[in-house]
Amino acid sequence: MRMFPVYAPKLIVKHARIFLTGVIWVKDLGQLEFNKGRFVAHKKSLPKVRQAVSELNALIESSQHQQAV
Repeated sequence: MRMFPVYAPKLIVKHARIFLTGVIWVKDLGQLEFNKGRFVAHKKSLPKVRQAVSELNALIESSQHQQAV
């Protein structure tokens, strides 16, 4: 488990793309799980956590799209 003391989307996405599966902890968000390089939002997650997960997944998609071009 990697701990991030601040919410730094680019660093978090980089970590998820390298390890593909695992769990990270972000201060003020809590524990975030990723599988196959994408973050998973649980049904009982807080709205700010769901919003962060969607932002992180959008960053992953955009970086994958840029590499394909």
